[in-house]
Amino acid sequence: MAAAVRAGGAHRGVISVTRHSTALKPQYDAVIIGAGHNGLIASAYLQKGGLKTAVLERRHVLGGAAVSEEIVPGFHFSRASYLLSLLRPHIYQDLELKKHGLKVYVRDPFSFTPMLEDGVRGRPPRSLTLGADLAKTQQEIGKFSEKDAKVYSDFLSYLERLACAIHPLLDAPPVDIPGLTQGSLRKKISALRSLKPLVKSGLKLGKNIPDFYELVTAPVMKVLNRWFESEPLRATLATDSVIGANTSPNNPGSGYVLLHHVMGELEKEKGAWGYVEGGMGGVSQSIACSARSLGADIFTNRDVEQVLIGQDGSVKGVVLTDGTEVHSKAVLSNATPYITFKQLTPPDALPEAFITAVDQIDYTSPVTKINVAVDKLPNFLAAPNSADGKPGPHHQCSIHLNCESVEVLEEAYREGLQGRPSSRPMIEMTIPSVLDPTLAPPGCHVVSLFIQFTPYLLEGRRAWTDEDRERFADTVGKDILTPADLERVFGLTGGNIFHGSMSLDQLYLARPLPSVADYRSPVKGLYLCGSGSHPGGGVMGAAGWNSALKVLADFKRL
Repeated sequence: MAAAVRAGGAHRGVISVTRHSTALKPQYDAVIIGAGHNGLIASAYLQKGGLKTAVLERRHVLGGAAVSEEIVPGFHFSRASYLLSLLRPHIYQDLELKKHGLKVYVRDPFSFTPMLEDGVRGRPPRSLTLGADLAKTQQEIGKFSEKDAKVYSDFLSYLERLACAIHPLLDAPPVDIPGLTQGSLRKKISALRSLKPLVKSGLKLGKNIPDFYELVTAPVMKVLNRWFESEPLRATLATDSVIGANTSPNNPGSGYVLLHHVMGELEKEKGAWGYVEGGMGGVSQSIACSARSLGADIFTNRDVEQVLIGQDGSVKGVVLTDGTEVHSKAVLSNATPYITFKQLTPPDALPEAFITAVDQIDYTSPVTKINVAVDKLPNFLAAPNSADGKPGPHHQCSIHLNCESVEVLEEAYREGLQGRPSSRPMIEMTIPSVLDPTLAPPGCHVVSLFIQFTPYLLEGRRAWTDEDRERFADTVGKDILTPADLERVFGLTGGNIFHGSMSLDQLYLARPLPSVADYRSPVKGLYLCGSGSHPGGGVMGAAGWNSALKVLADFKRL
């Protein structure tokens, strides 16, 4: 990467944090722990439903992992999450997020994979660029395989058929198994409505049900090898099957992660991903602005120490680390299930068997996020910068480094399993300032590096030291967030960006556990509303929306 790098220091500024003078009240209908996007969305829908709601965020900035921070003076970074796509369309419309300041730059092209190879006859190394223009994309693929270029459009149609069928499941809680199997006949009949999204998905899939079953259960390479023969295309597509997940393209279940990353849409364009103006904190601020307009009280620097449980075993509110008590009939936790049940809930309020099950939830993370401020555009041998220094189309893409072949990805995964940071890590590089000029001074840029595979503990036993971080980052950048740092800064247990692995045993009816898949905990009045519950991390806002519906339904019964 031909660019000067300025190291991030101790400075930690924040952009777009609106100051509000609302005082924290001693009593609310509902209290939400954590102002991540799901918590903020839940607060908006609870307010729309008539419940006075407070959101309490322990950090100085709203958004959870969707935040913008000024790590280097003048440079504003999406410090953790960095791309937007899976924000549910009905939430975007219901909360009028565009009106409340959300602006998104849709990328086209969207994927660039430069080859690490010698050029032929004086030409630069090859590269693969994918975008919305099918003819241009097929021309790019044709550099490696004419056969692959011809079938690429059929492959996209295949993925779209499967992804569209999942949408009804994202926008509704899982099937109400307890309601269908327990209680009165009236309750069982009422619970039949929870089957509607599942039936709708099945009808949408129709004859494609076997294809869907294969994709979500098989190694993604089983599918990709059947469609394509060129290694750069297979490897580029395979990156979406492992991004954020501690898995290999040759492991069963990796196909679902690929599907998970093509399910979104932006500005009604299916599968599109984009940059939020001002960084990812922009989407959190727009949600918070909408929620406040509906009457929600949202606070930063309010660290919840414990959930208050009454003598009758039901929730009574929360107590903060400074001793302040805030009483409520419902508490929604946007923290991970581990933090919710192991740190925030009194241990004697939960069954021992349930605590044992919580301990078994997998939070393994292979991710290190590195943020870099640069004083000129990165330059690639496969696509040299123009003489005027202006960005090329490839600079707006997700830039896949060390992704020339699936074997490179496999080797990076194997090294991570052995407790070593990958010597040739899989890197997804983005330069959002190419489209958003608000992020960096003129002529300069912010660069995000999403890197795999790095273990939580080195060699399975040793914590990362500053020297370890610097040694690893010397090849890529600064402001290093290893899995342990992601846990410490953002409360992501194990550093897992999804609030728990997106493996088949931790999805839908089993997310995070079968006994709490409906967002209700064993403690009456305590709910999960974060990405650790259905439909999981990345599907922006669905858990907040679904959990709010559960709370509102329970309040109607009181």
